[in-house]
Amino acid sequence: MSTTRSTRSTRLFRIIPQVKRYTIEQFMATTSLSGASFSADEKQILFNSNASGIFNAYTLTVDGGKPAPLTRSTTDSTFSVSFFPHDDRVLFTRDQGGDENNHLFLLEVDGTEKDLTPGAGLKAQFMGWRPDGSAFFVSSNERDVKFFDLYRYDSQTYAQILLYRNEEGFEVGAISRDERWIALNRANTATDSDIYLFDVANRELKHLTRHDGVISFRAETFDPASQRLFFLTNEGSEFKRLRTYDLITGITTDHESADWDMIYTYFSRDGRFRVTGINQDGSIVIRVGKAEGAEEKSVTLPTLPGGEIRGVTFSASSARMAFYVNGDRSPDNLFVYDFMTGEAGEAGEAGQPGSIRQLTRSLSDEIDPSDLVDAEVVRFRSFDGMVIPSIYYKPHGASATNKAPALVYVHGGPGGQTMRGYNAQIQYLVNHGYAVLGINNRGSSGYGKTFFAAANRKHGREPLWDCVEAKTYLASLGYIDHERIGIMGVSYGGYMTLAALAFRPETFKAGVDIFGVSNWLRTLESIPPYWESVRKAIYHEIGDPVKDIEILVATSPLFHAREIRKPLMVVQGANDPRVTKAESDEIVEAVKGHDIPVEYVVFTDEGHGFTKKKNQIEANRRILEFLNKYLKGDGALKVDESAGNKNSNNRKQ
Repeated sequence: MSTTRSTRSTRLFRIIPQVKRYTIEQFMATTSLSGASFSADEKQILFNSNASGIFNAYTLTVDGGKPAPLTRSTTDSTFSVSFFPHDDRVLFTRDQGGDENNHLFLLEVDGTEKDLTPGAGLKAQFMGWRPDGSAFFVSSNERDVKFFDLYRYDSQTYAQILLYRNEEGFEVGAISRDERWIALNRANTATDSDIYLFDVANRELKHLTRHDGVISFRAETFDPASQRLFFLTNEGSEFKRLRTYDLITGITTDHESADWDMIYTYFSRDGRFRVTGINQDGSIVIRVGKAEGAEEKSVTLPTLPGGEIRGVTFSASSARMAFYVNGDRSPDNLFVYDFMTGEAGEAGEAGQPGSIRQLTRSLSDEIDPSDLVDAEVVRFRSFDGMVIPSIYYKPHGASATNKAPALVYVHGGPGGQTMRGYNAQIQYLVNHGYAVLGINNRGSSGYGKTFFAAANRKHGREPLWDCVEAKTYLASLGYIDHERIGIMGVSYGGYMTLAALAFRPETFKAGVDIFGVSNWLRTLESIPPYWESVRKAIYHEIGDPVKDIEILVATSPLFHAREIRKPLMVVQGANDPRVTKAESDEIVEAVKGHDIPVEYVVFTDEGHGFTKKKNQIEANRRILEFLNKYLKGDGALKVDESAGNKNSNNRKQ
């Protein structure tokens, strides 16, 4: 008898891997990084880091070492924009408490800060440098809060000149290097758009993309010679491809395509390289081409284990390339690639090996990446046969005898997308035993124009039913506890959480709404004034708050709060300009009024998204406590707690 017990115990131990559980503080000790700009001498890189607990601008030498902070804000997140082309002055952007009214600031070499775009309610965006560095371009709504004009700022005096007065609700797309042309984008609907071309010298506006039917057009960049406009379109195709428009002849030519959506293209500062991003089945694939006469030669990028290359930036001479590598179990790390120095010190050309140096190590030293999990692309058929792609995270140790609770995780948008890559919140939940399915319900980006358009005017119905079918898919997996499946999401995903609890109240056991819409009527009427150029497109996709009152009431969870019967958690930023605090206040009160458990967490110094570590720690800790209380319960996935004593020196490197 004793031998049998011992054998069973040994088998159980083998089934459950030794996985350490980490606290949210340990996850948040990981550093988030973004952005890259080379200094004039190409020896430093400017980037953003939240190492201090809030985003600030930092520099790092191309040889590596310890990052040096340039800004030291303790209250408002600060994001670097660019070094000046000929000296060490810096441009950066900052809002107040997450209100999204970003201003453009100058940081002098002596550390003095100056707001270059002052004004209450003003929002500004850096739009690029003049090729000789003598001026830079800024779009701003300082003249009219609803529309963004284009200005040129002198690099020495900071005097501004109005280049384009926007009175028709266009979005500034690109500026030619000779400053003759400004490309303008117009969103007619969420799936139909146009490009206009403004002739600065003659003050003339030309509509480039007159068309019949529903087609997307978007201007990306001009070529270095200011002779062609590069633009994306899905005309005649499910996916967006790259075309060029000849500014002299007016001839349009196909330039580059893929089997997935091409999502951007841009040139290096000296024009020798062109970078293209492709949205390939939930991953970003980067292509780089080098100009050789009238042709482009593909550049062989370095192959690095454990992640994808993102955020490629070239130095002024294009001798060096900065980029990030991001993986499912590895957050963004900054690298520099030197084209001119091969591994043996020889000169190298594009397509030949150069030297690569990793400049940062972002993951917390206390976290063993082997305790995290890789994502998997999965697909399931929804109620009507439509195939729904998703990004799935399976916790270590889940099995038929050790079943895991699960979450359907819904992205923002509506037209957003859950993609592969490091997600601290998801990894934290998976590390604590939850399976997470990041659903790309119909209406998500990245899977063709038919799939993207399939949710128009159907929010709260068909896209929600995809989430219900996601639960069915999870329940079909032999290691998921079908009685412990919840739903959570951010922004539009928060709306979907509320909609699921209100319109399919018996489906999910609990829900977490992170600044989600509860009342479409109020949200659509209170969108920020600077969204005026896309107001028509938003109304077309979701509904007009005047003409479509019945539809919007029928699909707004607030008006059906009495149907919510399962525990709900709501997280909200007090300064959110997109989904106002009233959206969360009212749904919380309405659900509480029916004696349903509700937990409400409000952050007074955040907006539509959390940028401060202290708030991320508090929010995620409270979310896990809520899920453990109302979703996990007894009998859920158990992780060997003795593994928590593993020595960090035994980590895989």
